[in-house]
Amino acid sequence: MTDPITLLTALQHGDSLFPGGGFAASWGLETLFTDTYVHDAETLQHFVQGQLRHRWARCDRPALVWAHRAASELEKVVVVDAELEALSLARELRVVSQRAGRALLRVHARLGTPCASDYLERVTTGPAKGHLPIVQGLVWRGAGLDAEQASLLSGHLQSVAFVSAAIRLGFVSHIQAQLIVQQIRPTLTALLAVPLPEFLSSFTPVSDIAMMRHETQATRLFAN
Repeated sequence: MTDPITLLTALQHGDSLFPGGGFAASWGLETLFTDTYVHDAETLQHFVQGQLRHRWARCDRPALVWAHRAASELEKVVVVDAELEALSLARELRVVSQRAGRALLRVHARLGTPCASDYLERVTTGPAKGHLPIVQGLVWRGAGLDAEQASLLSGHLQSVAFVSAAIRLGFVSHIQAQLIVQQIRPTLTALLAVPLPEFLSSFTPVSDIAMMRHETQATRLFAN
C-alpha cells in the first residue's frame, strides 16, 4: 500500500470519524466478561485471536473478498450475503451485522461510491441482507481498494471493535488495548497469507452462545 491515494483511502475508511455504521456491539464479550471467561488483557488477546482465526478468516474475510470480486454482478453478491446470513447463528449477530452494513451502504450511496446505490436498492426491496462484510467488499472496491487491502482493513477494524468493547466494559486500559492491537498483527498478516477457503464456515460456539444469552442479562451496556 505504497500509493499515497490508496493509503489515504484506507486511513479515511478506517478512521473512527468515518460514519461507517458503528453500533454498540460487544460480540459476546459483555456476557463472557460477566461470566469471568474474558476478564483481563491476556484473556482478551486470546479471544481476539480466536475470533480472527475461527470466524473472520473462515467466514467474514472470504465473504468480503467474494463480494469484492463480484461487484459487477450483484446477483452473485446477494447469494453470498444469504450464505453469510445462514452462518450467523445468533440473532444478535445477524441484527448488528445488518444494521452496520446497511448504515455503511447508505453513507457510500450518498458519497456516490460505485455499486452502493444499486445494492442498497436490493437491500431495501428485500433480496439482499446487507451484512457488513458484504458491504465492505463492495464499497471498498468502489473506493479503490483491492481485495487484499480491503481484507486488511476489515481485520484491523474488527480487532479494534473488540478492544474498544473491552475498554467500555472497563477491564482493559487504552494502553493495554493498543498493545493487543500491536501484538495480534502477526496473526492477522499470517491469516491474510492463507488461501481463501472453498466455502464459508465458522466455529466460535462460546461467543455465539454468549451473544444468545446476552438478552437475558439483568443489566446490559451493549446491543449484543
